[in-house]
Amino acid sequence: MNNRIPRQKYSALLPFVVLLGMLVISCTVPQAQHSRQEALEPTKAALVSPGGSLVAIHEAKAVDCAACHGKNQVVDDNETIVNTKCIECHGPLPEMAKKGKGHINAHKSHLGQINCTVCHHGHVASRPYCLGCHSFNMPIPGSGGPLAVKKEPVRSDKKVDSTDIVIVGAGAAGFTAAITAHDAGAKVILVEKNPITGGNSMLSAGGMNAAATQMQTKKNIKDSPDIMFKDTMTGGKNTNNPALVKILAEKSAESIDWLTSIGADVSDVGRLAGATVNRAHRPTGGAAIGAHLVDVLRKNAADRKIDVRLNSRVIQVLRDNNGRATGIQVEGKHRGLYVINAKAVIIASGGFSANAVMVESYRPEYKGMTTSNQPGATGDGMRFGETAGGKLIGMKDIQIHPTVAYGSRILITEAVRGNGAILVNKEGKRFVNELTTRDAASAAILKQQDKMAYLIIDENIRKSLRQIEGYFHLELVKEGATLRDLAAAIGAHPDTLEATVAKYNTAVETKNDVEFKRADMPRVIKTPKFYAIGVQPGIHYTMGGLEIDEQTRVIDNNGKPIPGLYAAGEVTGGVHGANRLGGNSISETITFGRIAGTTTAKVVLKK
Repeated sequence: MNNRIPRQKYSALLPFVVLLGMLVISCTVPQAQHSRQEALEPTKAALVSPGGSLVAIHEAKAVDCAACHGKNQVVDDNETIVNTKCIECHGPLPEMAKKGKGHINAHKSHLGQINCTVCHHGHVASRPYCLGCHSFNMPIPGSGGPLAVKKEPVRSDKKVDSTDIVIVGAGAAGFTAAITAHDAGAKVILVEKNPITGGNSMLSAGGMNAAATQMQTKKNIKDSPDIMFKDTMTGGKNTNNPALVKILAEKSAESIDWLTSIGADVSDVGRLAGATVNRAHRPTGGAAIGAHLVDVLRKNAADRKIDVRLNSRVIQVLRDNNGRATGIQVEGKHRGLYVINAKAVIIASGGFSANAVMVESYRPEYKGMTTSNQPGATGDGMRFGETAGGKLIGMKDIQIHPTVAYGSRILITEAVRGNGAILVNKEGKRFVNELTTRDAASAAILKQQDKMAYLIIDENIRKSLRQIEGYFHLELVKEGATLRDLAAAIGAHPDTLEATVAKYNTAVETKNDVEFKRADMPRVIKTPKFYAIGVQPGIHYTMGGLEIDEQTRVIDNNGKPIPGLYAAGEVTGGVHGANRLGGNSISETITFGRIAGTTTAKVVLKK
């Protein structure tokens, strides 16, 4: 039966975004650098593609609106029906991944199980979500045709939703708080402005710092909360809040146990810069921790049937006449403006490293610098948290990560250096202790020619860390059968690179790095082939944010907690001081996410 509807009737469905085809994407990697501006949030204007949208493609095949929207033709913010229809027609992600061509397969990635509408849209131009961080040449059906701007009015839904606890931001901190509060008996709603959960936690690579864990004991690693406390305070230049650092260190092993209890693999232990012992916990073989943890947290939230709302931007925290937080106002992508009443609000919306304007306002010298963050890290929670009375602290403490892949936004994990890599400049000379703090390593690289450097590894180091294979997959690695061949590949002087590596190998064998005082040197660099990855510093983390106390209560400008308002994760300040140690971010999100969930559940369930 032909259910085709004339084109003009599709306009009645605008601005609904619909996935009308999970189609195969063939991808290659170009050399052009991705612009930071593309990572900033889109305007509210809908970009309507009259000739090249998926609507037009499906209309040509006599597919009507109901085929994708269902009989009622109503689209919720999670776009549930639309995504269900896509899968019914085209198959789930694993099935689509099998049909992919090229070594970059958008249907099989670190993003995990996500909605089709994250990339594919019906009434506006489709765009791969991957391009928020990568610069792949990634053709996608429905992206063609000229674009015209059509502004849509903001709708208001007078229906008010209610819950015990509403949590803003579905990264590791938000998911952890939601799961913990739910398990304590509270009703929870978790809202996320992006079309995908995970936030920056999804991109975390190196590991999760924790002291005196079962994993360390099995590997005869001697560590303690006191040592972790000292390392963290030293790394933060002793400007951290000692009470919060003490909690981070003392509760870290409990957080590892909690993650293990819900299905996470954090059995491998390595070392990241600034730590004096091996305490970075990660999956078996040294795999990236972020994507794994987010998958585990997503599954646990789904198993508990926690109400997770995507495409839901928080406009403000609502307060009563006494200043107590009573809920939030949300702008849903399809629902429009509405209110969620709650007995407690937890802000877990992350930092602002992807907001170039905000970064520049605090640190003008960082103007134009690339970032390793996903595009949703724009500081929204800090803004509406401050408007609700919260105090912002340490906002100028913005961390530069020393090893973002040159000409890209792809972070090269600190674990590569932790497993034995060295840094050399364009001449082939080593110039810094590779495991110094991130700020010191970044400053050293910025003094080199072209403000870049190369990570040098061999086959042995490559095999020691599973994450390294991803850099080969993304074509970020240059190689040589010998060090002289590698020098030619990167434009370094062969004699200089050979001498540099020989000198480092001697330091490893004698356990004495005379030149740069590197204490941890796990491997020599002798096994062919040899590899180099070009790196440059990039904006990576914002240490400042909303001030909180030991119970994760948001503190106002008078030093008092705001009733009903809590925060956890990168949106807060105080834990890391002036400089965050690698591995402490995931540790913070899990530990303080658990505290926020437990504290708020106790408060609301007493009423």
